Amino acid sequence: MMTNNPGNNPNQPYSTPDPQSRANRTGFIVAIAILAVAAIGLLVTTVSQNQAKTEMSSKLDETEKVKADLEKQYYSALSELEEMKGSNEELNSLIEKQKEDLTSQKGRIDVLLRDSKNLGAARNELKGMRAQVVQYVAEINQLKSQNQELTTQNTDLSTQKATLESDLTTQRTQNEELSTARAALVSEKESLEQERAKLSTKVNFASVIKISDVEIQTLRSKSNGKFAKEKSAKDVDQVQICFNTTANEVAEAGNEMYNIRIVDPQGVTLSVADLGSGEFKSSKDEMVPFTTAKEFSYNNTASQLCSNWAPSQPFTKGNYKVEVYNKGYLAGSSSFSLK
Repeated sequence: MMTNNPGNNPNQPYSTPDPQSRANRTGFIVAIAILAVAAIGLLVTTVSQNQAKTEMSSKLDETEKVKADLEKQYYSALSELEEMKGSNEELNSLIEKQKEDLTSQKGRIDVLLRDSKNLGAARNELKGMRAQVVQYVAEINQLKSQNQELTTQNTDLSTQKATLESDLTTQRTQNEELSTARAALVSEKESLEQERAKLSTKVNFASVIKISDVEIQTLRSKSNGKFAKEKSAKDVDQVQICFNTTANEVAEAGNEMYNIRIVDPQGVTLSVADLGSGEFKSSKDEMVPFTTAKEFSYNNTASQLCSNWAPSQPFTKGNYKVEVYNKGYLAGSSSFSLK
Protein backbone atom coordinates (compact mmCIF):
# COMPACT_ATOMS: atom_id res chain seq x y z
CA MET A 1 0.00 0.00 0.00
CA MET A 2 1.38 3.25 -1.14
CA THR A 3 1.54 6.14 1.22
CA ASN A 4 0.45 9.41 -0.20
CA ASN A 5 3.30 11.94 -0.30
CA PRO A 6 2.28 15.36 -1.25
CA GLY A 7 5.70 16.19 -2.48
CA ASN A 8 5.79 13.27 -4.82
CA ASN A 9 2.44 13.73 -6.24
CA PRO A 10 2.60 15.81 -9.28
CA ASN A 11 -1.04 16.11 -9.36
CA GLN A 12 -1.18 17.51 -5.91
CA PRO A 13 -0.88 21.27 -5.73
CA TYR A 14 2.59 22.86 -4.54
CA SER A 15 2.53 24.26 -1.06
CA THR A 16 4.70 27.38 -0.10
CA PRO A 17 7.41 26.81 2.61
CA ASP A 18 6.77 28.38 5.86
CA PRO A 19 8.61 31.65 6.86
CA GLN A 20 10.77 29.98 9.43
CA SER A 21 12.22 27.66 6.87
CA ARG A 22 13.10 30.53 4.58
CA ALA A 23 14.84 32.46 7.37
CA ASN A 24 16.93 29.48 8.25
CA ARG A 25 17.98 29.02 4.68
CA THR A 26 18.92 32.68 4.29
CA GLY A 27 20.96 32.70 7.51
CA PHE A 28 22.80 29.66 6.35
CA ILE A 29 23.66 31.29 3.07
CA VAL A 30 24.82 34.49 4.81
CA ALA A 31 26.92 32.51 7.22
CA ILE A 32 28.55 30.69 4.33
CA ALA A 33 29.21 34.03 2.61
CA ILE A 34 30.69 35.52 5.76
CA LEU A 35 32.90 32.51 6.22
CA ALA A 36 33.99 32.79 2.60
CA VAL A 37 34.83 36.48 3.02
CA ALA A 38 36.65 35.77 6.25
CA ALA A 39 38.54 32.97 4.60
CA ILE A 40 39.49 35.24 1.71
CA GLY A 41 40.54 38.01 4.15
CA LEU A 42 42.57 35.56 6.14
CA LEU A 43 44.17 34.30 2.97
CA VAL A 44 45.01 37.84 1.84
CA THR A 45 46.39 38.72 5.29
CA THR A 46 48.46 35.57 5.32
CA VAL A 47 49.78 36.31 1.85
CA SER A 48 50.54 39.92 2.84
CA GLN A 49 52.24 38.82 6.02
CA ASN A 50 54.26 36.27 4.09
CA GLN A 51 55.23 38.96 1.59
CA ALA A 52 56.10 41.35 4.41
CA LYS A 53 58.13 38.65 6.07
CA THR A 54 59.83 37.91 2.78
CA GLU A 55 60.52 41.60 2.21
CA MET A 56 61.71 42.04 5.78
CA SER A 57 63.95 39.01 5.42
CA SER A 58 65.25 40.38 2.15
CA LYS A 59 65.93 43.80 3.73
CA LEU A 60 67.62 42.15 6.66
CA ASP A 61 69.79 40.19 4.26
CA GLU A 62 70.58 43.40 2.31
CA THR A 63 71.34 45.22 5.55
CA GLU A 64 73.73 42.50 6.62
CA LYS A 65 75.30 42.54 3.19
CA VAL A 66 75.74 46.32 3.36
CA LYS A 67 77.18 45.98 6.86
CA ALA A 68 79.60 43.36 5.64
CA ASP A 69 80.59 45.55 2.68
CA LEU A 70 80.99 48.49 5.03
CA GLU A 71 83.30 46.58 7.36
CA LYS A 72 85.31 45.15 4.50
CA GLN A 73 85.66 48.48 2.72
CA TYR A 74 86.42 50.41 5.93
CA TYR A 75 89.20 48.14 7.16
CA SER A 76 90.59 47.71 3.66
CA ALA A 77 90.76 51.53 3.32
CA LEU A 78 92.43 51.86 6.74
CA SER A 79 95.00 49.22 5.78
CA GLU A 80 95.68 50.87 2.41
CA LEU A 81 96.09 54.30 3.97
CA GLU A 82 98.35 52.94 6.72
CA GLU A 83 100.60 51.27 4.12
CA MET A 84 100.99 54.63 2.37
CA LYS A 85 102.67 56.18 5.41
CA GLY A 86 106.32 57.03 5.19
CA SER A 87 108.96 59.25 6.76
CA ASN A 88 107.22 62.49 5.84
CA GLU A 89 105.51 63.84 8.97
CA GLU A 90 103.19 66.13 7.00
CA LEU A 91 102.00 63.23 4.85
CA ASN A 92 101.53 60.95 7.87
CA SER A 93 99.48 63.65 9.59
CA LEU A 94 97.24 63.93 6.51
CA ILE A 95 96.71 60.15 6.47
CA GLU A 96 95.69 60.15 10.14
CA LYS A 97 93.19 62.92 9.41
CA GLN A 98 91.79 60.89 6.49
CA LYS A 99 91.44 57.83 8.71
CA GLU A 100 89.55 59.89 11.28
CA ASP A 101 87.18 61.15 8.56
CA LEU A 102 86.57 57.57 7.37
CA THR A 103 85.80 56.49 10.94
CA SER A 104 83.27 59.31 11.26
CA GLN A 105 81.70 58.36 7.92
CA LYS A 106 81.47 54.69 8.97
CA GLY A 107 79.74 55.77 12.17
CA ARG A 108 77.09 57.65 10.16
CA ILE A 109 76.48 54.57 7.98
CA ASP A 110 76.20 52.32 11.06
CA VAL A 111 73.48 54.64 12.42
CA LEU A 112 71.57 54.47 9.12
CA LEU A 113 71.75 50.64 9.05
CA ARG A 114 69.90 50.41 12.37
CA ASP A 115 66.68 51.11 10.49
CA SER A 116 66.00 49.18 7.26
CA LYS A 117 64.14 52.20 5.93
CA ASN A 118 67.50 53.96 5.61
CA LEU A 119 69.08 51.17 3.55
CA GLY A 120 69.15 53.30 0.39
CA ALA A 121 70.75 56.19 2.17
CA ALA A 122 73.28 53.79 3.71
CA ARG A 123 74.15 52.46 0.24
CA ASN A 124 74.69 56.02 -1.00
CA GLU A 125 76.92 56.77 1.97
CA LEU A 126 78.88 53.59 1.32
CA LYS A 127 79.26 54.57 -2.33
CA GLY A 128 80.45 57.98 -1.16
CA MET A 129 82.98 56.31 1.13
CA ARG A 130 84.42 54.40 -1.83
CA ALA A 131 84.76 57.63 -3.80
CA GLN A 132 86.29 59.34 -0.76
CA VAL A 133 88.92 56.60 -0.36
CA VAL A 134 89.80 56.91 -4.06
CA GLN A 135 90.15 60.68 -3.58
CA TYR A 136 92.30 60.20 -0.46
CA VAL A 137 94.63 57.82 -2.28
CA ALA A 138 94.89 60.24 -5.20
CA GLU A 139 95.74 63.12 -2.83
CA ILE A 140 98.40 61.04 -1.09
CA ASN A 141 99.95 59.94 -4.38
CA GLN A 142 99.94 63.55 -5.56
CA LEU A 143 101.65 64.68 -2.37
CA LYS A 144 104.17 61.86 -2.68
CA SER A 145 104.88 62.93 -6.25
CA GLN A 146 105.28 66.53 -5.17
CA ASN A 147 107.50 65.49 -2.27
CA GLN A 148 109.60 63.42 -4.65
CA GLU A 149 109.95 66.42 -6.96
CA LEU A 150 110.88 68.58 -3.99
CA THR A 151 113.39 65.97 -2.84
CA THR A 152 114.90 65.91 -6.31
CA GLN A 153 114.97 69.68 -6.39
CA ASN A 154 116.52 69.80 -2.92
CA THR A 155 119.14 67.30 -4.03
CA ASP A 156 119.86 69.40 -7.10
CA LEU A 157 119.97 72.54 -4.98
CA SER A 158 122.28 70.84 -2.49
CA THR A 159 124.55 69.83 -5.35
CA GLN A 160 124.42 73.34 -6.76
CA LYS A 161 125.06 74.78 -3.29
CA ALA A 162 128.05 72.51 -2.80
CA THR A 163 129.34 73.51 -6.24
CA LEU A 164 128.77 77.19 -5.49
CA GLU A 165 130.46 76.87 -2.09
CA SER A 166 133.40 75.16 -3.75
CA ASP A 167 133.52 77.86 -6.41
CA LEU A 168 133.19 80.51 -3.72
CA THR A 169 136.06 78.99 -1.75
CA THR A 170 138.15 78.91 -4.89
CA GLN A 171 137.14 82.48 -5.70
CA ARG A 172 137.97 83.61 -2.17
CA THR A 173 141.35 81.95 -2.41
CA GLN A 174 141.94 83.65 -5.74
CA ASN A 175 140.72 86.95 -4.31
CA GLU A 176 143.05 86.59 -1.36
CA GLU A 177 145.91 85.85 -3.71
CA LEU A 178 144.91 88.80 -5.87
CA SER A 179 144.57 90.99 -2.78
CA THR A 180 148.01 89.95 -1.63
CA ALA A 181 149.43 90.58 -5.09
CA ARG A 182 147.54 93.88 -5.31
CA ALA A 183 148.81 94.92 -1.89
CA ALA A 184 152.33 94.12 -3.00
CA LEU A 185 151.79 96.10 -6.19
CA VAL A 186 150.28 99.00 -4.26
CA SER A 187 153.18 98.95 -1.86
CA GLU A 188 155.60 98.82 -4.76
CA LYS A 189 153.68 101.58 -6.52
CA GLU A 190 153.73 103.73 -3.39
CA SER A 191 157.45 103.13 -3.06
CA LEU A 192 157.94 104.05 -6.71
CA GLU A 193 155.73 107.11 -6.33
CA GLN A 194 157.64 108.17 -3.24
CA GLU A 195 160.90 107.63 -5.07
CA ARG A 196 159.51 109.45 -8.11
CA ALA A 197 158.30 112.27 -5.87
CA LYS A 198 161.72 112.50 -4.33
CA LEU A 199 163.33 112.48 -7.74
CA SER A 200 160.75 114.98 -8.99
CA THR A 201 161.46 117.18 -6.02
CA LYS A 202 165.15 116.94 -6.67
CA VAL A 203 164.62 117.62 -10.35
CA ASN A 204 162.30 120.54 -9.63
CA PHE A 205 164.69 121.95 -7.08
CA ALA A 206 167.61 121.48 -9.47
CA SER A 207 165.63 123.13 -12.24
CA VAL A 208 164.77 126.23 -10.16
CA ILE A 209 166.04 129.34 -11.89
CA LYS A 210 167.74 131.25 -9.15
CA ILE A 211 167.91 135.04 -9.19
CA SER A 212 170.57 137.53 -8.07
CA ASP A 213 171.03 141.25 -7.63
CA VAL A 214 167.48 141.92 -6.47
CA GLU A 215 166.94 145.67 -6.66
CA ILE A 216 163.83 147.37 -5.26
CA GLN A 217 162.75 150.93 -6.03
CA THR A 218 159.84 152.67 -4.25
CA LEU A 219 158.43 155.29 -6.63
CA ARG A 220 156.10 158.24 -6.75
CA SER A 221 154.25 159.18 -9.92
CA LYS A 222 154.92 162.71 -11.20
CA SER A 223 152.52 164.95 -13.08
CA ASN A 224 154.60 164.60 -16.26
CA GLY A 225 154.08 160.86 -16.24
CA LYS A 226 157.51 160.05 -15.00
CA PHE A 227 158.49 158.48 -11.67
CA ALA A 228 160.68 159.70 -8.85
CA LYS A 229 162.29 157.66 -6.10
CA GLU A 230 160.51 158.08 -2.80
CA LYS A 231 161.03 156.74 0.75
CA SER A 232 157.98 158.28 2.42
CA ALA A 233 155.18 155.78 2.84
CA LYS A 234 152.49 158.38 2.26
CA ASP A 235 154.00 159.41 -1.10
CA VAL A 236 154.95 156.02 -2.53
CA ASP A 237 152.37 154.63 -4.96
CA GLN A 238 154.42 152.02 -6.83
CA VAL A 239 157.09 149.39 -6.18
CA GLN A 240 159.52 148.27 -8.87
CA ILE A 241 161.35 144.98 -8.41
CA CYS A 242 164.22 144.09 -10.73
CA PHE A 243 166.49 141.01 -10.61
CA ASN A 244 168.83 138.96 -12.75
CA THR A 245 168.03 135.36 -13.67
CA THR A 246 170.86 132.83 -13.60
CA ALA A 247 171.72 130.21 -16.19
CA ASN A 248 170.57 126.69 -15.30
CA GLU A 249 171.40 123.82 -17.64
CA VAL A 250 168.99 121.50 -15.84
CA ALA A 251 165.97 123.73 -16.52
CA GLU A 252 164.28 123.23 -19.85
CA ALA A 253 163.92 126.20 -22.15
CA GLY A 254 160.44 127.65 -22.38
CA ASN A 255 158.00 129.82 -20.49
CA GLU A 256 158.80 130.29 -16.83
CA MET A 257 156.89 131.97 -14.01
CA TYR A 258 158.07 133.92 -10.97
CA ASN A 259 155.64 134.50 -8.10
CA ILE A 260 156.56 137.66 -6.18
CA ARG A 261 155.49 138.25 -2.57
CA ILE A 262 155.59 141.71 -0.98
CA VAL A 263 155.11 141.24 2.77
CA ASP A 264 154.17 144.34 4.79
CA PRO A 265 155.54 145.22 8.26
CA GLN A 266 152.70 143.25 9.91
CA GLY A 267 153.69 140.09 8.01
CA VAL A 268 150.70 140.21 5.64
CA THR A 269 151.23 139.59 1.93
CA LEU A 270 150.00 142.56 -0.11
CA SER A 271 147.30 141.30 -2.43
CA VAL A 272 144.85 142.85 -4.92
CA ALA A 273 142.94 140.28 -6.96
CA ASP A 274 142.23 142.72 -9.81
CA LEU A 275 145.98 143.28 -10.19
CA GLY A 276 146.74 139.55 -10.61
CA SER A 277 147.33 138.55 -7.00
CA GLY A 278 146.57 134.95 -6.03
CA GLU A 279 148.06 131.75 -4.54
CA PHE A 280 150.64 129.19 -5.63
CA LYS A 281 151.56 125.75 -4.29
CA SER A 282 154.89 125.74 -2.53
CA SER A 283 157.43 122.93 -2.52
CA LYS A 284 155.87 121.87 0.81
CA ASP A 285 152.44 121.45 -0.82
CA GLU A 286 151.15 124.52 0.96
CA MET A 287 149.10 127.26 -0.71
CA VAL A 288 151.05 130.50 -0.41
CA PRO A 289 149.63 133.95 -1.33
CA PHE A 290 151.56 136.09 -3.81
CA THR A 291 151.34 139.77 -4.75
CA THR A 292 152.16 139.66 -8.45
CA ALA A 293 153.61 137.28 -11.02
CA LYS A 294 156.14 137.67 -13.80
CA GLU A 295 156.11 135.30 -16.77
CA PHE A 296 159.03 135.22 -19.21
CA SER A 297 160.63 133.10 -21.87
CA TYR A 298 163.69 131.27 -20.59
CA ASN A 299 166.50 130.11 -22.91
CA ASN A 300 168.97 128.80 -20.33
CA THR A 301 170.89 132.12 -20.22
CA ALA A 302 171.05 134.93 -17.67
CA SER A 303 168.74 137.93 -18.17
CA GLN A 304 167.30 140.86 -16.23
CA LEU A 305 163.62 141.10 -15.37
CA CYS A 306 161.57 143.87 -13.76
CA SER A 307 158.04 143.92 -12.35
CA ASN A 308 156.10 147.00 -11.23
CA TRP A 309 153.21 146.88 -8.77
CA ALA A 310 150.93 149.89 -8.18
CA PRO A 311 148.14 148.90 -5.81
CA SER A 312 146.30 152.28 -5.76
CA GLN A 313 146.31 152.09 -1.97
CA PRO A 314 148.56 153.71 0.61
CA PHE A 315 151.60 151.96 2.01
CA THR A 316 152.42 151.92 5.72
CA LYS A 317 155.64 152.78 7.42
CA GLY A 318 158.05 150.02 8.24
CA ASN A 319 160.18 147.26 6.84
CA TYR A 320 158.92 145.24 3.87
CA LYS A 321 160.19 141.88 2.64
CA VAL A 322 160.20 140.75 -0.99
CA GLU A 323 160.36 137.02 -1.92
CA VAL A 324 160.59 135.63 -5.45
CA TYR A 325 159.53 131.98 -6.09
CA ASN A 326 160.06 129.67 -9.07
CA LYS A 327 158.41 126.24 -9.30
CA GLY A 328 157.30 126.66 -5.67
CA TYR A 329 160.84 127.17 -4.39
CA LEU A 330 162.33 130.40 -3.09
CA ALA A 331 164.59 131.68 -5.87
CA GLY A 332 165.74 134.90 -4.15
CA SER A 333 164.70 137.63 -1.73
CA SER A 334 165.32 141.24 -0.63
CA SER A 335 163.76 143.98 1.50
CA PHE A 336 163.00 147.71 1.65
CA SER A 337 161.86 150.27 4.21
CA LEU A 338 159.44 153.20 4.12
CA LYS A 339 159.44 156.15 6.50
